[in-house]
Amino acid sequence: MAMPRNPLTARFCLPCLLLFPALALGQTLPPGLSKEESIVRTSISVLSEIMAVPVSSIPESMLAAAEGLAIIPNMIKGGFVVGVRHGRGVLLVRDEKENWHAPVFISMTGGNIGWQAGLQATDVVLVFKTRQSVQGILGGKFTLGADAAAAAGPVGRQASAGTDGRLKAEIYSYSRSRGLFAGVSIDGSVIQIDQAANASYYVRSTPGGPVVVPPSAATLVDEVTRYCGGGQPPEAKVLQTTGLAPQPASGQADAIRSQLARQAPQLASLLDPQWAGYLALPSEVISDRGHPPIETLSGCLARFETVHRRPEYAPLAQRPEFQCVYGLLRQYSAALSPAAGKMQLPPPPK
Repeated sequence: MAMPRNPLTARFCLPCLLLFPALALGQTLPPGLSKEESIVRTSISVLSEIMAVPVSSIPESMLAAAEGLAIIPNMIKGGFVVGVRHGRGVLLVRDEKENWHAPVFISMTGGNIGWQAGLQATDVVLVFKTRQSVQGILGGKFTLGADAAAAAGPVGRQASAGTDGRLKAEIYSYSRSRGLFAGVSIDGSVIQIDQAANASYYVRSTPGGPVVVPPSAATLVDEVTRYCGGGQPPEAKVLQTTGLAPQPASGQADAIRSQLARQAPQLASLLDPQWAGYLALPSEVISDRGHPPIETLSGCLARFETVHRRPEYAPLAQRPEFQCVYGLLRQYSAALSPAAGKMQLPPPPK
């Protein structure tokens, strides 16, 4: 059975791994509300609530000089001896004209070692002080502390006045848990662009037509502009200048394939050779040489579904690494389906 190679990790992490679904299921979505829409709406609430208390908020001077802002609401952190963090959120970027662009979806995953127990959901906010650190995320996989210096950020107006001259890191991180908001160090966490979420959230009104920016995205840009300063460009320009506008079905499949190729090694690192072979992705995905036949992809997806369905494999199926690859495989299969993007209609009238 696939388990972490360290036996102590396997032994002590199992109780917390079994609790991950319970925590996730507690965050149910209203009927008809997509995960992406829920993330954006929750991000608006997180930012507003954090900035509502000046004595414990992010210093205004730091936000005024920010090049980017990431909000990851309800990031799950859990473990016993070995901690695991995983969450999905949004990244907003400011351009040379001080305009904030529409949010880009990201995922954040990391682990840490320490004596800890239990699970909790934490809101995480990252303030990017340099354009280089923001471009590092947009360019691919990005590790806090390795690709850019990261530090726990100061809070409150007094902190702003007393520490501005000593703030030398490129990224400052904050967390809010159980009502307490404070700077926190999260070195080692990996941030990646969630291309599939971007394609799902931003759609075109007609094939080849302009991109439709949802009202929630515009509201979030307004909130960030309110606290960080700058101006808001027209909606169409906001999204198009990110370079991450939604793509047709073929382009969406390419984006998902690239994301699968990046995520698969993280899952494989947990597995022994037998399990790594069983859950191996089609060679076309890893080598980036076209898309696999739909029959091959369906067989791979069926193996993941078997692991996901059978209770004896729950410790593996509940790992964030497995869930990420499994979810991407389902989206990839749907994007490559011959019926993707086509309406299902009865025969035309005679």
